[in-house]
Amino acid sequence: MALDPSTILILTTALAAAAALYLAVEWRSVREQSLLFWSAGFAVITIGSTLALLRSHGFLLIGIWFANGLLIGAHWLFLAGVARFTQVRLSRAWYLIALVWLAMLLLPDVAAWSKLMFVIQSLLIAGLTLRASFLLRPHGVSLSVGAVQLRYVLLVHGLFYLVKAGVPMALDAFVDLAAFRGEVIQISLVEGTIAIMLIALSMTGTERHRREERIEQIAARDPLTALYNRRALFTRAPELLKLATPDSPGALLLIDIDNFKQVNDLHGHSAGDKLLVALSEIIRSALPQDALAARLGGDEFVILLRVASSDSVVTLGNGLREAFGQMAQQAFATPKAVTLSVGGTLFERQPASLTSLLDLGDAALYESKRGGRDSVRVVLAAA
Repeated sequence: MALDPSTILILTTALAAAAALYLAVEWRSVREQSLLFWSAGFAVITIGSTLALLRSHGFLLIGIWFANGLLIGAHWLFLAGVARFTQVRLSRAWYLIALVWLAMLLLPDVAAWSKLMFVIQSLLIAGLTLRASFLLRPHGVSLSVGAVQLRYVLLVHGLFYLVKAGVPMALDAFVDLAAFRGEVIQISLVEGTIAIMLIALSMTGTERHRREERIEQIAARDPLTALYNRRALFTRAPELLKLATPDSPGALLLIDIDNFKQVNDLHGHSAGDKLLVALSEIIRSALPQDALAARLGGDEFVILLRVASSDSVVTLGNGLREAFGQMAQQAFATPKAVTLSVGGTLFERQPASLTSLLDLGDAALYESKRGGRDSVRVVLAAA
């Protein structure tokens, strides 16, 4: 089968339809709205390519500029999807593109206006695509491979349309462009077909990476408190522990709720859950920079501090203890006060393991419990 414009249009229609369907299926699975915008964009390209194909075979169902204008709408949907993905709000100016397109449709379909409409259409598509590429810049954080690919595919695609808009104005005085009309159309169709494949693949890879990141984040979090769970703590702690030095010691705080069982027995397990969530929020609000907080299980929590001293550990522990004690007293009446016991451990060099550090924290916590509870005890790890 010869690679003529009709063949390329058929291929473009099939690829766009496949991309629209695949992204729609992905959206049904993960419900990420950017996928819905991108799927709709490829669906619009499918419609536009079908209309162009019918027109090339003599079925003049609709004006050529309406069909070409659908390409503008498709790229607007691509931009909207990228904006949704990057959580950026588009300015109202981008919505005016629809008015520009409608104004183009009012122009007479004569040769005198064809070049102007061609240039405007190319500039609109270039602007939409380059803006989408700009939104995918790193913003100080690393991007997934799919997002980087999508960024550069959109950049090249946008630059192609920018060049496409400039060629008629720059060369028309020197070259009879009408003589090369067939070649220009064929190049545009080939570029569009390649762009569809690359954009669809990049979009899919971008969302798949984000979905995997979210699954990983969910797996690392305690479902009730949203703090790190025990497994995540053991995974992340070594990087922090190895930074400890005599001049910059680290610290571990082991936190346990005193008389927690009374809350469950008198007010139900939902009340106990509320208490755990409230404590996690208190911990999160007091957590210093570069620190880790996790729920080990039950009513036991742990905090790892990057830099600490005996005084700072006592200050942090007492702050948590006082905030929690006031909240618990107001929320749930119990025969014995529901308070916090805190065991702290300072370490001046990397400990043998997190487990050994937790054992020391547990010993300090036991001293706090044995001393009457509702208190803070700090010990220094052996050198």
